Amino acid sequence: MAPMSEAQRGMVNTIREFVRREVNPVAQHMEHDDEYPVELVERMKELGLFGAIIPEEYGGLALDVSTYALIIEEICRGWMSLSGILNSHLIMAYMVTTNGTEEQKEHYLPLMATGEKRGGICITEPNTGSDVQAIETRAMRDGDDYVVNGSKSLITNGRHGNTFALVTKTDINADPPRRGISIFIAEKGPGFNVVRDIPKLGYKGVDTCELSFEDYRVPGGNLVGGEEGKGFYQILSGLELGRINVAARCLGVARAAMEEAVNYAHHRKTFGKPIGEHQSIQIMLANMATNIQAAHLMVLHAADKKDRGERADMEAGMAKLFASEMCMQVTIDAMRIHGGYGYTQDLTVERHFRDAPLMMIGEGTNEIQRILIARHLMKDFSSGDFLYELGL
Repeated sequence: MAPMSEAQRGMVNTIREFVRREVNPVAQHMEHDDEYPVELVERMKELGLFGAIIPEEYGGLALDVSTYALIIEEICRGWMSLSGILNSHLIMAYMVTTNGTEEQKEHYLPLMATGEKRGGICITEPNTGSDVQAIETRAMRDGDDYVVNGSKSLITNGRHGNTFALVTKTDINADPPRRGISIFIAEKGPGFNVVRDIPKLGYKGVDTCELSFEDYRVPGGNLVGGEEGKGFYQILSGLELGRINVAARCLGVARAAMEEAVNYAHHRKTFGKPIGEHQSIQIMLANMATNIQAAHLMVLHAADKKDRGERADMEAGMAKLFASEMCMQVTIDAMRIHGGYGYTQDLTVERHFRDAPLMMIGEGTNEIQRILIARHLMKDFSSGDFLYELGL
């Protein structure tokens, strides 16, 4: 894997300094208070992060996915919730960039790049999770508009966002059902209701909401791509980016947990010497470092393939699967190294531990990732030697 370019290193250093100066001093108390980070969001707007992967012609930074993954790592070393505010928004921006009509791109992307229009994706419903084809929210044509009825759950940015990629069924009789799925650019208005904020174990400070749509009207011109029935494939492409993002989040959280564990192992003494000199602690630290390095390379590999315009769902799924399982183990081990203090809210280790499980669930559960990976192996690599066939 090639080392970071000068441009990448400069961008990463900018974000690293932002995290050090502005995120770290406030993250712990804001997370515990479940306080929305209004001022940090404004700073992320100033840094251009809401336009990170939006093309320059629409006012964005036009970062490649590899650079985007690297800066997400840095943000999550400070506070993972901030990346959620960006990720859902940028998945939507990616869908509009790659699938939207020229009118949709010209109108929405400049506003999304500045953060004036921001939000996320409305996929999950109370009765459907990973089975996207089973969604029940319906959009029925009525003149120049569509009328939407249904509900969505676990929607990031649901309260503070204002513009969303709304996944609906425009043809309930389609066979297979995926051919009846369409996506709309949905701005808040009459019939678009934020029902409640959903309390969470971790991932605090960012709003996760239940939404309802009651005769909500959306202009026909907001149908992404201008053609019904294309939504399922638009989602899949967006989720590749989302899974790379989630894997990068895992790296940031795991790196932060390991840094704290190493520092503690240097200074905490038992039986007359620093605990880092005990073999049992050394073994845990060695496993942490090795798995973080492996996950980092997997994320960059998936991002590189996405940057080349190639299908990367297997690689993104592998990176997300491995990185999230790694992150959970690293945060547990970091807590164990800290002993009783790691269980208190005086230190940040417990926050990393509470944030880690989300990544095993978000953007498709790890169980779903395993199924998708296995299907690719059986379909595309019948010999089983996929590394050779991919030229790795």
